[in-house]
Amino acid sequence: MKIAFVFNPFKYKLHEENLRIVQKYFGLFPPLSLAWAAAIAEEAGHTAMIVDARTLRLSREETLARLRDFKPDILGFLMTTYMYRETLEWIRYLKRHLEVPVVIGGYNLRVYPRQSLVPEEIDFGVVDQAYYTLPGLLEQLEGGRRFDKVPGLVYKKDGEIVVTPHPQKIDFDRYPSPARHLLPNHLYAEFPTERKNFTLMVTSLGCPMSCTFCEAGRTEYNPRSPRTVVNEMQECHDRFGIREIDIFDYEFPMIRERTMEICRRLRERRLDLTWACRSRVDTVDPELLEEMHRAGCRRIYYGLESGSQEILDRLRKGITRERIEQTIAATKEIGIRPLGFFLVGVPGETRKTVRETVRFARKLDLDYVQFSKLTAKPLTGMWKDLVRETGRDYWEDYILGKTEEQPLPRPWTDLSNEEIDRLTRWAYVNYHSRPGFLFRMVLQVRSFDEFRRKFLAFLDMVFRQEETSRPDHGFLAYDENAPFFSSRYQKSPRLPH
Repeated sequence: MKIAFVFNPFKYKLHEENLRIVQKYFGLFPPLSLAWAAAIAEEAGHTAMIVDARTLRLSREETLARLRDFKPDILGFLMTTYMYRETLEWIRYLKRHLEVPVVIGGYNLRVYPRQSLVPEEIDFGVVDQAYYTLPGLLEQLEGGRRFDKVPGLVYKKDGEIVVTPHPQKIDFDRYPSPARHLLPNHLYAEFPTERKNFTLMVTSLGCPMSCTFCEAGRTEYNPRSPRTVVNEMQECHDRFGIREIDIFDYEFPMIRERTMEICRRLRERRLDLTWACRSRVDTVDPELLEEMHRAGCRRIYYGLESGSQEILDRLRKGITRERIEQTIAATKEIGIRPLGFFLVGVPGETRKTVRETVRFARKLDLDYVQFSKLTAKPLTGMWKDLVRETGRDYWEDYILGKTEEQPLPRPWTDLSNEEIDRLTRWAYVNYHSRPGFLFRMVLQVRSFDEFRRKFLAFLDMVFRQEETSRPDHGFLAYDENAPFFSSRYQKSPRLPH
């Protein structure tokens, strides 16, 4: 069969965790989930294509023209909870003209499998991983149409929405490499990117930690082997000219021995690659950091969350301010640039604790910081608490069209949503306006394009009024003619779904 995957553009949403200006400059990221689904379909003997309409800045009409040339038997879409309605609009338009079945997958199906298939235009859904489900669906579409035999499938039968069981255990190491040959790899970048071509990688699924704000908390950790990871990096380097990789795992150095083995193999292959990853401060040490640096690691994004020990404890981070300071100092000393994720609007948050967090971030003197508004995202502990306390599930109502787009309540703090918006923006400006920080950033810039996008991002943050009352249709993105300055943007959640 011929399956075409479409990655459609999105607008900023009022319920997002980042400020509009921050989203505007995040960058463009490859739709890795769709690339994996395409690779799985190809491995099963089918033909796949991906239309990354967001990165290529394609209209629905231009996307339709490409699909008509391909003549797909089925269309596939990534369905996130945040962007459900916009993706549904694209599905309705394309299906009306192509008249082929539609299958959706992604994070939203994990939370709302039946609700996701309520629209008549959506025929099938992949509940969790596509490894067994997608080949099984394509096989049944070709032949017997016994959809009850497909594991982890959502489908419609006699007016009912059916979800089949998925008894197979997912072995992430058996996955093929994502189908990057179907993507415009030369167009991808993120805000700190220094080299091209750029891509993302995911080398493990899940996270066993207990952070209350993260949807991956207490989920099974499922890593790929060091050999598989390094082979994919080699393929990125040799086949696609990639020179910078951001490893988007929830927690890359979770298993110390695995990380050391990946680094050893990378050094042996002598690839001209630099890479970044995400880490807790308590899963690395000076020896491991040294090995990571020798293997090409140049940035680590640390989940720091707050400068208040009391708040860190409430979030169940299991770390101390002292350990944060030690790890950041060791990271700098070794030559890796530390970047910090912080949250605003956390349980017990006050203006005083926000100021404490910013003072702590300034003391750490990180190369980059991200201040996000704590939002009760689906499947997080905070979402479960919010539904229980309010008796209402905003996200379910949103995808079913029962409510308008709006910021979610934050009953765990006395700060209003408007105050949290203002404090988040203040945190960014206060941190980045220091003369010493600005001077260091200028010295580290490697190209005029990098300087331009960072300078304009700074001006936007300081001088442009943040609007929170309506969606925005003008976004910055990345294309090869005008890096980071075009008409679309890539939604980049803090962690991959």
